[in-house]
Amino acid sequence: MISYARQNQEEQPEATSPPADDHIAPAPRVSVQAFCETVETAAAVQSAGEDRRLAKAHLKIQMGGMAAAIEAYRSAPTPNVIILETEARNNVLTGLDQLASVCDAGTRVVVIGRVNDVALYRELVRRGVSDYLIGPVAALDVVRSVCNLFSAPEAKAVGRIVAIVGAKGGVGASTIAHNVAWAIARDLALDSVVADLDLAFGTAGLDYNQDPAQGIADAVFSPDRVDTAFIDRLLSKCTDHLSLLAAPATLDRVYDFGDDAFDAIFDTLRGSMPCIVLDVPHQWSGWTKRALIGADDILIVASPDLASLRNTKNIFDLLKAARPNDRAPLYCLNQVGVPKRPEIAAAEFAKAIESQPIATIPFEPQMFGAAANNGQMIAEISANHRTTEMFLQIAQRLTGRGETKKPKNSFLSPLIGKLRGK
Repeated sequence: MISYARQNQEEQPEATSPPADDHIAPAPRVSVQAFCETVETAAAVQSAGEDRRLAKAHLKIQMGGMAAAIEAYRSAPTPNVIILETEARNNVLTGLDQLASVCDAGTRVVVIGRVNDVALYRELVRRGVSDYLIGPVAALDVVRSVCNLFSAPEAKAVGRIVAIVGAKGGVGASTIAHNVAWAIARDLALDSVVADLDLAFGTAGLDYNQDPAQGIADAVFSPDRVDTAFIDRLLSKCTDHLSLLAAPATLDRVYDFGDDAFDAIFDTLRGSMPCIVLDVPHQWSGWTKRALIGADDILIVASPDLASLRNTKNIFDLLKAARPNDRAPLYCLNQVGVPKRPEIAAAEFAKAIESQPIATIPFEPQMFGAAANNGQMIAEISANHRTTEMFLQIAQRLTGRGETKKPKNSFLSPLIGKLRGK
């Protein structure tokens, strides 16, 4: 039998494009086989297989549609997911009945068709089809359909990973990351964790005035032990909504890792924390590249100089090419306005990168220095400063959320309320 995965779908599916901040949780390690009738659909499925969210899935594409699928599974086991393209209305129901006779229990079927008909959709659901997409489909339609098969539709979306990296060393990317995470947790009331990935020289513990005995190194060096309970023991509580997975910041060992060294940690955090902010060190290795490409949203922090412009452009172009179905990376300018220092204007940055910076943060050495030395955030040093507002705006852009913290009522609020009522 073909399993029925989503019984609470709308009566009539729509093949609409997602909003810019549409969040799709990655699919687990599953096998997916597609049987297409048109080269356009095959190309879309092939492109979907290259998407980061299907990186763990094993995808195979064949031509021939329903007939090829039925013939293939007469003598072979079925995969976790079958994608079927059909252009005929009548043959699809008959074909599904034949496919069910050779399908393994638990296999999920996604049908791509051309008919936008509620009656047909209901009949497909009755036969156990997991999803019905109206062609022509785009790569992101296929990604969303497959990924959603393995996430409960009624569950709250969790596990948005935000990666923040510097265009070069010394641009203040870690400071930006920690203050943005603070704004996400405090002002947006979103449970968050900061993962300090600079194991040798990370500063998150200092910035949050934390000195935990354990942290991210315990997890990365013990991948077999990584699960939700283990990660919870390693987290250091900073505020009600913010936790820290601290770096050891010691040099007693060398931190050389393989490309997938942090995969288990990120996967576990995704399943238990609504927002994960990665403080990515400025280095280029297999695992830093993998962390950036695998993130849901990316912020590049640059200073207004030529090296930052070049590096931002290079990172920006690489990530756009590697993530064609994702929102483009964002970037901000930091340490703007250093006295007597020649600087590249924000307009020149925007022209070269073909994108505007989401924030231009001024050079405020006294305020940032005091915060760093006291183990405080900028919002704690100067709550009403324009930079504090910038961190909140960056947090809103990265998470796709508006401000949820209600403003304090003044002593005139009751009187104003009465006047409005009248």
